Amino acid sequence: MFNTQTKEELKKKARKIKILLLDVDGVLTDGRIIYDSRGGDLRFFDVRDGMGVYALYRMGINTILITAKGSKSIHPRARDMRVAEVFENVSPKTSVLDKILKKYKVSREEVCFVGDDLVDLGLMKLVGLPVAVFNACSEIKQAASYITLKEGGRGAVREVAELILKAQDKWTELVKLYES
Repeated sequence: MFNTQTKEELKKKARKIKILLLDVDGVLTDGRIIYDSRGGDLRFFDVRDGMGVYALYRMGINTILITAKGSKSIHPRARDMRVAEVFENVSPKTSVLDKILKKYKVSREEVCFVGDDLVDLGLMKLVGLPVAVFNACSEIKQAASYITLKEGGRGAVREVAELILKAQDKWTELVKLYES
């Protein structure tokens, strides 16, 4: 499937982004959930995705996690990445958008959301830069302005972070922080 925007249209949208919203399962993780014998769950997070979220934080762009299902494993990972806020057990996901816009003083055009499945569809249609991970369902891909080359939980979030930072001419500045 081809990306739905031209490179210039995509760059124009990415330049405006002030906040990144992420689904968790299937976007920040690879979608697998393992339940242990006590009923606890385990999720797989990609370190490069975490670095992407942290890079956005370093460059002044907040990330917020919005998940339809809560999990204790999300909070330590969010803390490590310097995520601004976590919304759990949210359905529909659109129900928190106005609160986010008001609290962070951003418009819908300044929001990027990355999703993968039907529970993300409503929110995808309300933000300035809707992104689908490579392995998203077809309805999410159709609603997206960009489809990542990487799968969810396998570098897709890092790809989006780089896209935003490069469009905003912040990538070189970030790299310089790590050269010393």
